[in-house]
Amino acid sequence: MGLILHEIIASPPVRAVKLCLTELGLEAEYKTCNLLAREQFSDEYLKLNPQHTVPTLEDGDLIVWDSHAINAYLVSAYGKNDALYPKDPKVRALVDQRLHFDSGVLFSALRNIGLKIFFKNEKEIPEEDKLRAREALDFAEKFLQGRKFITGDTYNIADFSIYTTASALVALVPGLEKYPNLAKYFDLCKSSFKGISHDEEGLQAFKGLVQQKLSGK
Repeated sequence: MGLILHEIIASPPVRAVKLCLTELGLEAEYKTCNLLAREQFSDEYLKLNPQHTVPTLEDGDLIVWDSHAINAYLVSAYGKNDALYPKDPKVRALVDQRLHFDSGVLFSALRNIGLKIFFKNEKEIPEEDKLRAREALDFAEKFLQGRKFITGDTYNIADFSIYTTASALVALVPGLEKYPNLAKYFDLCKSSFKGISHDEEGLQAFKGLVQQKLSGK
């Protein structure tokens, strides 16, 4: 049995895992879990993932969720080298820090807004939520000072997470011109990631859903 990824195309964490899969040259069977239709709460899905989130990866008898954990596993299990998740303790410490930053700060700001738009049907983003989002983007902007990618001159799994989250967050809280390092970073990621064409489909799907929900259509 091959890899199975439970996903929804517009999800930034799903996009991060798909970027990693493409980078590693791996194929997976994609099974859509429509969060807006609450399919994540089905008995079948809850048996796989009690936290009812996407993405969820099946690899034989292994079931793992959280995009950061999934990508670390994929590189460790299938990577031809450790470029995407370096084994050097000092380098990995930076990668791990950025992954935790994405999980605890950047994606947290995105999720906070997303829950209100997609599940509470709010039509405007509160100013305090915009402020929280901009503070998170400010941190990312500082991390990129003097660096091409989020930890240095080459990209790794932390970049897959930071890029997909930040690009979605900027779609919610426009103003990329305020973040010159991020703007350059976005362009570099787009020209460097092997799976960027498919990733762009996910980003556009996210933007479309946001516009649809905010407009009330």
